[in-house]
Amino acid sequence: MKRTLQLFMAGILGGIVAFAAFKMFDKERVIYEKVPYTTLTSNPTHAASAVAVDFDFVRAAKKANPAVVHISAQNKEYASYSERRRNYSDPFEDLFFFRRNRKRPQAGTGSGVIISDDGYIVTNNHVVGFADVIDVSTEDGKKYIARKIGTDPSTDLAVIKIEGSGFPTLQFADSDQVQVGEWVVAVGNPFDLTSTVTAGIVSAKARELEIIQNQKPIEEFIQTDAVVNPGNSGGALVNTKGDLIGINTAISSPTGVYAGYSFAIPSNLVKRVVMEIMETGGDIQRAYLGIQIAEIKDVKEQGINVNLDKGVYVADYNYDRYGRREYSSAEYAGIEIGDVIVEVDGNKIESTGDLSEALKFVKIGDTVNVTVNRGGRTKKIPVKLRRGI
Repeated sequence: MKRTLQLFMAGILGGIVAFAAFKMFDKERVIYEKVPYTTLTSNPTHAASAVAVDFDFVRAAKKANPAVVHISAQNKEYASYSERRRNYSDPFEDLFFFRRNRKRPQAGTGSGVIISDDGYIVTNNHVVGFADVIDVSTEDGKKYIARKIGTDPSTDLAVIKIEGSGFPTLQFADSDQVQVGEWVVAVGNPFDLTSTVTAGIVSAKARELEIIQNQKPIEEFIQTDAVVNPGNSGGALVNTKGDLIGINTAISSPTGVYAGYSFAIPSNLVKRVVMEIMETGGDIQRAYLGIQIAEIKDVKEQGINVNLDKGVYVADYNYDRYGRREYSSAEYAGIEIGDVIVEVDGNKIESTGDLSEALKFVKIGDTVNVTVNRGGRTKKIPVKLRRGI
């Protein structure tokens, strides 16, 4: 009897435990099923709105695609070379051709953005700067021969033009208002695949990469993770409204193809350079003073007596690659070694960075007013920036 009672009590206890376990499991299972359902249906209006605003790239693509063109460019040497290859099959042609021509044949493809309804197009200097023949194809399949309006190697920008009217265009957005984390769309012609759209976010702003091969490069790239490849150069980077925030220019890659980051010239810089090219009607040649400079603190550490704490010290004039002193614009204007530059065109100069910023956009032919401190006295010196010195 005692044995039977023990078994009975054990059975009851086991049943209670099993029932409790089942209820716990069932409770978890129900909650697991309900959570996603509740989340998805709790505010359908908000969810739909978020998708439309943050992830709908259709509007941007529809607006940007018609204004982005395919560019094929070549120089005369390449045209001559291609013609010879068509009519002459000598296997040694390449060798003899290159011996006769110092300038290597060049050709390439890229993208461009139509910025006016009468056919002005902005692209990269490295896409068309070398070219004598520029062919443009629009999204609707029409083909044009473009003429080069001007280039700016310091920013890697160029303007070309096709003849016609009523072309679709992109409007410039204020790139200063672009935020890190903002969604963007890249439109271009990678690997000759026309009208290709990719998307990503802004990863960083004002990147300096030291990739522009020029005496006075101007770099302040927008970095994104939108996929960009060879052929995208000169194409559009737009916001979700389809407005232009940059010109796609470069990628960071160990292989030459996209590896995670791409870079675009911000639209505010593009707009300024385009206006300069249009005003000058040709290539822009950025200028510099032709002096070697140093920070005041560095000069003092070397034992040079300077009675100022801020400014830029003129340490020497520039020298050419043969070690010969250049007769620079600064020297020609009367700036002397030992002067301390304290102001340029009304902008206070406290460091070498300030001087670089103040002179960033100056061109050959411009005159800048440089205020120097010489022996405790200030002197304003107008410096005309000349070609070749």
